[in-house]
Amino acid sequence: EAHRGRVRHKKSSRSLTYGQLAEKAAHIPIPHDPPLKKEGQFRLIGTPLPRLDAPDKVNGSAIFGNDVSIPDMLYATISRPPAYGAKATACDKEAAEKVKGVCKVLDLNDGIAVVADTLDAAWRGRESLAVTWDKGEHPHMNNETLERKLIQHLDKQGVSARNVGNTDGAMRHALKKIEALYLLPYLAHATMEPMNCTAHVRRDTCEVWAPTQDQSGAVQTVVKATRLKPEQIHIHTTHLGGGFGRRLESDFVEEAVKISGATGRPVKLIWNREEDMQNDFYRPATCSKIEGGIDGKGRLVAWVHKLVAPSIFSRVYPPMVKDGIDPVAVEGAADMKYEIPHIRLEYVKIDLPVPVGFWRSVGHSHNAFAVESFVDELAHASNRDPLEFRLNLLKNRPRARRVLEVAAEKARWGGPLKKGAGRGIAQHFSFGSYVAQVAEVSVNKEDCTLKVHRVVCAVDCGPVINPNIIAALMEGGIIFGLSAALKERVSFARGGVESANFHNYGILPMSGAPEIEVHIVKSDAKLGGIGEPGVPPVSPAVANAVFAATGIRIRRLPMTPELVTEAMKKE
Repeated sequence: EAHRGRVRHKKSSRSLTYGQLAEKAAHIPIPHDPPLKKEGQFRLIGTPLPRLDAPDKVNGSAIFGNDVSIPDMLYATISRPPAYGAKATACDKEAAEKVKGVCKVLDLNDGIAVVADTLDAAWRGRESLAVTWDKGEHPHMNNETLERKLIQHLDKQGVSARNVGNTDGAMRHALKKIEALYLLPYLAHATMEPMNCTAHVRRDTCEVWAPTQDQSGAVQTVVKATRLKPEQIHIHTTHLGGGFGRRLESDFVEEAVKISGATGRPVKLIWNREEDMQNDFYRPATCSKIEGGIDGKGRLVAWVHKLVAPSIFSRVYPPMVKDGIDPVAVEGAADMKYEIPHIRLEYVKIDLPVPVGFWRSVGHSHNAFAVESFVDELAHASNRDPLEFRLNLLKNRPRARRVLEVAAEKARWGGPLKKGAGRGIAQHFSFGSYVAQVAEVSVNKEDCTLKVHRVVCAVDCGPVINPNIIAALMEGGIIFGLSAALKERVSFARGGVESANFHNYGILPMSGAPEIEVHIVKSDAKLGGIGEPGVPPVSPAVANAVFAATGIRIRRLPMTPELVTEAMKKE
């Protein structure tokens, strides 16, 4: 029998670990349909257990990337162009090299590196470079030009990502038609620990200490930079000071490896907050135009969605883009679970200078906002309760219905609220899991600030392994999504990123955190993911709550006081 990491022979009490058996087990045919333990036999599955890494993180002994220190180590920092495609027209390398402690100044593909005995010396050397940059390849790019291009691309023909029934005919016969335009901004990952990497390149080996989400990608990056074989490369993975998809990239690994190779010594590269904010691979900005048709009985009969979005996979892994469709650009829209007889989704790929990458929940993060906000608009246009309207569109989706029902019940949907407050509801399916959330929000009509008081969340992720981790990840996802909904937006000016630090890139403070309740729905369905599905529903739930409280529709993010003021004036 298998017991606590060992295989035990009951009669003789002999036992071997899984590791001791692994080599021989690899040659045994995999059983076709092995019997699983019954629920009553579970010892750990379904039991709340504390995280094993929590004590080290609390007492400070956990090693993050910035904590790495190895003998004979140098420090590196990089002067980077302020605009996309900008080139250095002048710099004073001699002045930088004269700074006490500076060992070397190196030209990189996209910047100038200063290497020194201490981090302070590296920073002072970088300042002494006094680099002058040209205006870059897109000097007139700013917030307005980017948004204008997104909206203009709605007039371009895209490719069909989903086509069910006859939307044109259904829209012609619809008694009521409504449409809405949704705009979402570029978002930074804003990890607590900026990018960093320590590398030591030798003649026949390379060691890398990095907070990375993609060890295999890091190995391939080192192979390309050094021409070493994969078996000559050792990646030491530290704790991550936040990942959220940013550390799937290996740009910071490549830089550290190149600098170490050029100096012949181990090098620790540390980005500061401004570098991290202005040299990210951002969550794409998107534009969605959605039209809905409602028949004489108040039923939704047609849905037409045109989505303009940059492509992540075109850069990261082009073979994933098939028939012109980036699957992560349309996820959450192409696979929405609502049962609508006539649906059309058209994807328009837009190429912009801003590099885009995976951001927690990826395409679901922006498509859930557009879809769930518009479903709410349709519900009110049909004079139906938003919960009832959704349930009627999910008659054959029991898991989606169940999370909605649980969230609504626990949030006391339809119950009394304080004056000026409202409740909003949203549900979304992503990464194999169903999540519904109800947000309770109030709006201060004097300064137009929003206060999210409570978020009630119901989640069905299949069998529960550790309920503590499910609750924690739902809470973290809600806070992450709420920060984006209320505060976050990358700002652009003069061909580059204007946002530089938290003074001009807002993050939700602790005082903005609402009361959060997480209710896990018992399920024997296939195991789903849990790290990302908490993010998508929170922004539409909040926007729908704002409408319930004020009658104002929010169709772009973030929901800043300025945006709410503008929306109120339009009303």
